[in-house]
Amino acid sequence: MSLWADKYRPKTLADLDYHADISNKLKRLSTSGDFPHLLVYGPSGAGKKTRVMALLRELYGSGAERLKVDVKTFQTSSSRKLEFNVISSPFHLEITPSDMGNNDRIVIQDLLKDVGQTESIDFTGLLRGNDQKAVSSNKKKFKVVVINEAELLSRDAQAALRRTMEKFSANIRLILVCNSTSSIIDPIKSRTLAIRVGLPTVEESAKVFEEILQREHVANKVFPADEEERRILFGRVCEAAEQNLRMGIMMLEALYMNNEKVSSGTEMIRPDWEIVIDELASGIIKDRSVVKLQHSRSVLYELLAHAIPAKLILKRLMLDLWTDLDSFGALKDKDGVKRKMVSAASTFDERLSLGSKDIFHLEGFITRVMVIVEGELTK
Repeated sequence: MSLWADKYRPKTLADLDYHADISNKLKRLSTSGDFPHLLVYGPSGAGKKTRVMALLRELYGSGAERLKVDVKTFQTSSSRKLEFNVISSPFHLEITPSDMGNNDRIVIQDLLKDVGQTESIDFTGLLRGNDQKAVSSNKKKFKVVVINEAELLSRDAQAALRRTMEKFSANIRLILVCNSTSSIIDPIKSRTLAIRVGLPTVEESAKVFEEILQREHVANKVFPADEEERRILFGRVCEAAEQNLRMGIMMLEALYMNNEKVSSGTEMIRPDWEIVIDELASGIIKDRSVVKLQHSRSVLYELLAHAIPAKLILKRLMLDLWTDLDSFGALKDKDGVKRKMVSAASTFDERLSLGSKDIFHLEGFITRVMVIVEGELTK
């Protein structure tokens, strides 16, 4: 049984419930004779990846959904072998080079070089389905490579990517997916068509929630029948999920799974990792000791072991510390402490990008915060 977020993920551009202007733009691009490299960016949970997959289906038909996972082996200059997972269909590849850390340049150079040097083969004759005619008419002479988390690519990897875009543009098209373009180098920005996918509004998210519940007949009976009460509940879900639609759908399903009856006042079910970071931030402000620092290390290890990204931990920790400082009255200059904490967060965020041991930089940030707070205490 799949989660609602996956079960009801739109398959085509026509199925998308919001940002109709973006869907229309992508549809026109798919039917034009000149498909450009794309840079799709926007907040997490806005629907970037869903739109990219719908675009691939528009380009190639249902064959783009026939996915398999391959393990590619790469060799570094020091003869060390690296294994890298590649998700592929007959028409496209999906990669996340940032998983390789500072070796992402090798993935970009070797993998994209192999793809770019191979001319696309027409698979339409092998496909059998209702949309075979559509696939044939939309046949493209290039293969698409989707690069996830493009903002985490190193400068060397981005430079290699720029050269690849120029050299193999006849056989390959890149779709870069990222949350922010701030760390993307200008030469790549100038060679791509940027498309921003913003978060849905509360009303748009509520419409999606309603459509899911209408299709989940058993779950629908658990939620309030009154339209006004349901609207209030959907608004609270959006607020708790920070308008992240994927997170909102998962929270909606969690409410159904953990309650016999859901009302507009039912307590929201938050992800465990958020609660853990909230408690960690509160403890750092109140107890600035070596014992607390050792305990923090254990908590950080646990978060990293559960695949919570280090940058997300740092961001959430910083936001929670900012909030907790407002209720901590033993500081001489509260605004000054906040400025110093933001400066420290930016420093260690950069170090997370440059370094390879995330635990060192996260623990370093916590230590710096403890020193900052300790230095501003009223005597």
